[in-house]
Amino acid sequence: MALVLLTAVLLLSLVLIALGLPGLWIMIATAVVYNLIVGGSPIGWFTLIGVGVMALVAEILEYTLAGSYARKYGGSRRASWGAVIGGILGAMLGFPVPIVGPLIGAFAGSFIGALVGELGAGGTRLGATKVATGALLGRVISTALKMGIGCAIAAWIFFAAL
Repeated sequence: MALVLLTAVLLLSLVLIALGLPGLWIMIATAVVYNLIVGGSPIGWFTLIGVGVMALVAEILEYTLAGSYARKYGGSRRASWGAVIGGILGAMLGFPVPIVGPLIGAFAGSFIGALVGELGAGGTRLGATKVATGALLGRVISTALKMGIGCAIAAWIFFAAL
């Protein structure tokens, strides 16, 4: 029964990641609780540390790729920082749409942050829009990467629990 509950939480956590919520950390917390409930540490320390490092890498990628893509599309340092800060603020403040608000907020925040940053650095409207589009693309790619890492974490935890 505990394995069924673990599996259900892992799958639900993948949905949470797609919605911009902290699904990776819920997976790790669930693995720790599973160890406490089942006893005997079926999920070893190596696995817990490994998935923790993977989750940390996923979080770093999520917040830095928007800035990297803003720079890749010709943006200034200000636009890059605007994309990162805008994405974080957008995710925290969300968007007034139930459930998917944080995800929409993160996408919009990255775009708007890069746009404002590039315009503030003296860029043209057309150039700033190109940079902001790059930041948005970076944010979308980072979300997809985070989902992929989330699938790997879920699989690792599930097979470690068997």
